[in-house]
Amino acid sequence: MKKLKICHVITRMIVGGAQENTLLTIIGHVNKGHEVTLVTGPSPGPEGELLANKDFPPFEIVENPFLTREICPITDMRAYFSLKKFFRARKFDVVHTHSSKAGVIARIAASHAGVPFVTHTVHGQAFHRYEKAWKNFIYIHAEKLAARYCHRIYAVAQAMIDQCVAEGVAPRDKYMVVYSGMEIDKFLNSRPEPELRVQLGIPQDAKVIGTVARLFPLKGYEQFIPAAAAIAEQYPKVHFLIVGNGIMLEQIQRQIKDLGIAERFSFAGLVPPDQVYRYLAQMDILVHLSLREGLPRCVVQALASGKPAIGYSLDGTPEVIINGKTGYTVPPENIDKVVDSALKILADDALAAQMGENGKKLVAEKFAWQYMADVLEQEYLKYVDGEMTEK
Repeated sequence: MKKLKICHVITRMIVGGAQENTLLTIIGHVNKGHEVTLVTGPSPGPEGELLANKDFPPFEIVENPFLTREICPITDMRAYFSLKKFFRARKFDVVHTHSSKAGVIARIAASHAGVPFVTHTVHGQAFHRYEKAWKNFIYIHAEKLAARYCHRIYAVAQAMIDQCVAEGVAPRDKYMVVYSGMEIDKFLNSRPEPELRVQLGIPQDAKVIGTVARLFPLKGYEQFIPAAAAIAEQYPKVHFLIVGNGIMLEQIQRQIKDLGIAERFSFAGLVPPDQVYRYLAQMDILVHLSLREGLPRCVVQALASGKPAIGYSLDGTPEVIINGKTGYTVPPENIDKVVDSALKILADDALAAQMGENGKKLVAEKFAWQYMADVLEQEYLKYVDGEMTEK
């Protein structure tokens, strides 16, 4: 098999779904003998750095100081020229971009550098219904521009493709769904740990509703907290577990104190990705109310752990929360429906167990990371070998 020179480019390597997807793809291709380089911008912040203290096979990591999340024309132009020079000097066979900023700048730079195969993965949209109209206008037109400079666009959910096609970003035949693979074995085999439950301060006789998300706006905490208050009022033996960190921590802690439910909450803080399975194993239900999502990795991981999930019927969520089978999807921001769904699962252990089994089966069939890496490798080889080269 032909060995490829592959470069992945992402804006930041924080602890997040797009970043885990990228890292696992790299690991899969390094293990196949390909030469892989990762280019990333600086990654400080409360989300944590995914590459810190991580045991993975060696590959080249290049930090580009001009690749930043914030829009800045001067810095963005410096990023473009530095990336173009880098791609041209290194003569990569493939440049694969991730995230919005890197996706736009690096695709154009790679095309101008003459890279044989330029591709991008849509992990989530920069444009969405909760964004300002003028920002959506800019984001959509930037994506239209970048799409002209790549050969292929992958998406972690069919919903992402439908949204892009509806906005005229690129024709449908330029897209392909490649579900976001992950390390699922730990989740499939996870078991509750009594010692961890004690450490988290969760009562032994409580049922646990949890969420795994950064403590940032649009991640669903605006609805999760009032839903928790309503659930607690009707189901006394319930406890809530929040896994994640971010700028909303103090705000959330004040809110639950004001609602008189602070003693019902445990905060795990920022948990390393390879330890998340331990915390999901403590939950009876995952509630994920993000208003902006590609395909929610924590939902996939919860299903792999045999836990029913509740989420909004938007973006890629309904592709994993099969309504009534692996959990419940509800209309966005409808707190009453979230509460009703949670109470229905809490009251019926047989229903919860059946949803858990359905979820495990779904994830085992579709979300092994090795399968994702293999699919992308075959795509790279197909294009680099010249079977399909039109942009």
